Amino acid sequence: MRVLSPLIRFIDSDYFPRGIEATRAMPETMEWGRAIPFIILHLGCLGVLWVGWSPIAVAVCAALYVVRMFFVTGIYHRYFCHKSYKASRTVQFLFALLGLLCVQRGALWWAAVHRHHHAHSDEDVDVHSPRQKGFLWAHIGWMTSSRNFPTDYSLIPDLTKFPELVFLNRFDLIGPLLVALLTYGLGATLHRYAPSLDTSGPQMLVWGGFISTVLLFHGTCCINSMAHVWGTPRYDTGDDSRNSFLLAIITLGEGWHNNHHRYQSSARQGFYWWEIDPTYYTLRLLAMLGIISNLKRVPESVYREEKRLVHGN
Repeated sequence: MRVLSPLIRFIDSDYFPRGIEATRAMPETMEWGRAIPFIILHLGCLGVLWVGWSPIAVAVCAALYVVRMFFVTGIYHRYFCHKSYKASRTVQFLFALLGLLCVQRGALWWAAVHRHHHAHSDEDVDVHSPRQKGFLWAHIGWMTSSRNFPTDYSLIPDLTKFPELVFLNRFDLIGPLLVALLTYGLGATLHRYAPSLDTSGPQMLVWGGFISTVLLFHGTCCINSMAHVWGTPRYDTGDDSRNSFLLAIITLGEGWHNNHHRYQSSARQGFYWWEIDPTYYTLRLLAMLGIISNLKRVPESVYREEKRLVHGN
């Protein structure tokens, strides 16, 4: 078992030989064993030196970034974390499966970590607070510590009642494998049937699998780090959350982070029409198509509170 333990841990995200509580009690430090997947992911981008580039590979890279960013923002964040709209059990399962393609672990782990963040934003127990632990730790370091790997199922009882979600969360390796197979398969198919596009399986794997995923990863992590350092606060939320137009562009609307910390349940994070929020526009379209329903709105009281702060009364 000692020999097989690393392999089992790699496959089963709920496997902790020393026990979950003992793992959570470990020192919060960077561990090379936990950092290896991130190192491999970044090193994979260097494959571009051998496979080169093509317009179709770059286009797929960009498309996968945008589509999967919506999976992070519209599905993992606004649905699983905050339940800002309703979805059927079938759609919920499909959403969780699509979320795995983002290579950011399972929806339940993601939701548990994020709910804990909102409950303790920028306090000493916040696992990714720039104020408490520095910018680099908030951006990526916290994910290299074993103590942050177990899913705290006690924080997500509304989700753990669905065994299919627990299964996907436990075996989140499904996501990276699917991304690798789909991107390589797409490139190999185009190489065979549309050779004029000048792409291949390895090229598409590098651009669609590695480069797009690394960009997506850092785009997402910018909210944990940059959105608590740079930007403008509209509301007094008791933490360092900020609103940033640039981050909103990078993350399809998540950059209105101070808005979000003021009213977490809203499906809309850009509270005003000039605050661009592509994730919300997409959710509106899905609601019009009947795929989801009951998008939660920003209460008028929140808008009035902002006006009082501006006018000082």
